[in-house]
Amino acid sequence: MKHRKHYHSKSAAPREQLLTLKVFTEGKKTEVDYIKHWQRMFRHRITVIVGDKKKDHGVPLTLVNNAVKEKKGYSRQSKFTDPTNSTEYWCVFDVDTHPNLRQAVQKAEANGIRVAVSNPCIELWFLLHFQVQERSIGRHTAQGVSKEHLKCEKSLNEEALRLLEENFPTAKSRAEYLQRKHRLDGSTHEADGSSWRSNPSSDLFELIDRISGQ
Repeated sequence: MKHRKHYHSKSAAPREQLLTLKVFTEGKKTEVDYIKHWQRMFRHRITVIVGDKKKDHGVPLTLVNNAVKEKKGYSRQSKFTDPTNSTEYWCVFDVDTHPNLRQAVQKAEANGIRVAVSNPCIELWFLLHFQVQERSIGRHTAQGVSKEHLKCEKSLNEEALRLLEENFPTAKSRAEYLQRKHRLDGSTHEADGSSWRSNPSSDLFELIDRISGQ
């Protein structure tokens, strides 16, 4: 697959080259396919370990609990092997109808675990690559619209990944606008009084930026 000009891999500082991301994902297929695509592109500058074990997947609170446990275990073992503490832990999940979502996010933040949350689901992030979406949207609707654009379902094929890569800057811009829009404090001129990470929203681009070094 050819890389588009705006995402050619670029040299990184030595410190950044040591960085490792351990990513826990809610789903075992779509999220993994997507993140591994970016991993392959930038494998020369960063190590991305996308969950390939049962414990690396599950509902938000389970993901966070497992990430916290693994991080604490790694920290004890890595005092001499990784003194720069260059491993980050991420959890990627949907809002959907999950219980204990707020608890999961709070526990992640308290333990230095980064989260990338899509509301209502990851397909909202995908459809932002192709269209503006400012109104609340149901999970099934988002999945249907995403399927129409990508011409595939849970397994992201090569053409779907190409389109998502090519349109990433547009999707990121739209997601950042939604972040500014969802501000209860009215601190941005786009703010409409809705709460952070309201439907629709996604900050999955922050993980991709971390992988690509943007």
